[in-house]
Amino acid sequence: MSFEDYLITKKIDEHKFRQQEPGRFREWKIEFEQLHPESFTTRKKFLINEVRRKYLLP
Repeated sequence: MSFEDYLITKKIDEHKFRQQEPGRFREWKIEFEQLHPESFTTRKKFLINEVRRKYLLP
């Protein structure tokens, strides 16, 4: 699973996230590529919810 596909499963708009927070996007992408998706979710659970609220997919 790619990071972009993962964001879709979490209902996060990749394009808005990448444009508004490029540093965080890059950091998360690198970390995601090194972890299992479930481990990444566990580590970022509350942050994912925050990002989802900002960049919810339509």
